[in-house]
Amino acid sequence: MRCCAHILNPIVKDGLCIIFDAIEKIRESVHFWTATPKREEKFIEACGQVNIPFKKKLVLDCKTRWNSTFFMLQVATQYKDVFHRLSQRDYQYKALPSEHDWMMANEICQRLELFYDVTLLFSSTLYPTVNVVFPKICEIKLALIEWLSCPNSIIHGMAATMITKFDKY
Repeated sequence: MRCCAHILNPIVKDGLCIIFDAIEKIRESVHFWTATPKREEKFIEACGQVNIPFKKKLVLDCKTRWNSTFFMLQVATQYKDVFHRLSQRDYQYKALPSEHDWMMANEICQRLELFYDVTLLFSSTLYPTVNVVFPKICEIKLALIEWLSCPNSIIHGMAATMITKFDKY
């Protein structure tokens, strides 16, 4: 029997394919500002200029691991205004995500937090038993059904894709 955490991986990855373009723009931005120590310094300096505390370092994701993409988006969305400020000050930076890209990334992060938390639970060293696992699986299914009623067509499409894969497993 496959590990529950490994089953969640293809379900979420299929859902993330729906917003691939937005993720790619944010990935390019994170890559640009983490490419050199000098750029990282500029990024930290810009945080101070727009009064956003620099609490978490930007992290470039591993494309094959959805949870690293989730983490990258979660951190990057906190610095949305910093990226905008830097786009006005650095002519080499051309990968600024649009307002729509940021909105989608933020909404996706909020929705995928459930999957992230459940993955952590399933991957823990405590070896969760069925009385812990089954309610979480039900919670995921109910969340996906709720997402289907979302007026945002992208979220609806993402949920439809994920439910198809969820039901397969």
